[in-house]
Amino acid sequence: MELWYSEKHTENVKLSIRVDKHLHGETSDFQRIDIFESFEFGRFLALDGVMMMTEKDEFAYHEMLVHVPMAVNPNIQKVLIIGAGDGGIVRQAAKYAGIVKMDLVEIDPQVVEACKRFLPGVAKTLDDARLDIYYQDGLKFIRKAKDAYDLIIVDSTDPFGPGEGLFTKEFYGNCYNALRADGILVNQLGSPYYEADAAAMKRAFGKLKEVFPIRHAYQAHIPTYPSGHWLFGFGSKNMHPMEISGDWDALGISTRYYNTQLHKGAFALPTYVMDMLHGGHSSAE
Repeated sequence: MELWYSEKHTENVKLSIRVDKHLHGETSDFQRIDIFESFEFGRFLALDGVMMMTEKDEFAYHEMLVHVPMAVNPNIQKVLIIGAGDGGIVRQAAKYAGIVKMDLVEIDPQVVEACKRFLPGVAKTLDDARLDIYYQDGLKFIRKAKDAYDLIIVDSTDPFGPGEGLFTKEFYGNCYNALRADGILVNQLGSPYYEADAAAMKRAFGKLKEVFPIRHAYQAHIPTYPSGHWLFGFGSKNMHPMEISGDWDALGISTRYYNTQLHKGAFALPTYVMDMLHGGHSSAE
């Protein structure tokens, strides 16, 4: 008998992946947590029936959230990570010797424990000595932080439903206050392709534009996410995402997806996406 995991992307589109076994399932105080073993994508994590990451393609997502801002400012020392209980963001950030402090704010401790147990390749740096984990609501945590971080990475669920609060003007404003003068915020914005996803993405980026004087979107290809076309947001007080030097290449960071040539191209968006985000054919801000 064949077993398949299916996830609805629209009323008319589903992604189905053949699975070998269901490794783990539990219901926490916040959500349903499942981990599966698949034939094509290795092990993958689903929260409330929505795929969060797979062993095969997680590197693209996590690398683009970490290395893009680090290439803009390789001198980043203190990082706040909101969400990211699977450990993928921490694993990429831990590659930088210059980072001296990482604060991870994850609302659900059971996600962290499940990933440590069943996704050790992704979660393997959650014991890094520079990391402190806070099990609380990121919305409340960020309100107390002032001029504290060089980089904030928001690795949340999609811009609707449970994660919607992490895409509001209030949240972005609190992030702005928590960042130092050269601070950078990056977050995932979702897909621009399907109608409902595109509306949520446009709304989330619009809130980012209301707060940060420098704000851009960039893209990556992540096969298991709806449409495979995924956007990220970049916000800063004075650091432009295209102003990168050779400093990052000199660090010798090992990556599978990111490189500084791709960095430049990631900000060159399709016309239909620029029209949604900026109301015209130019993404210049």
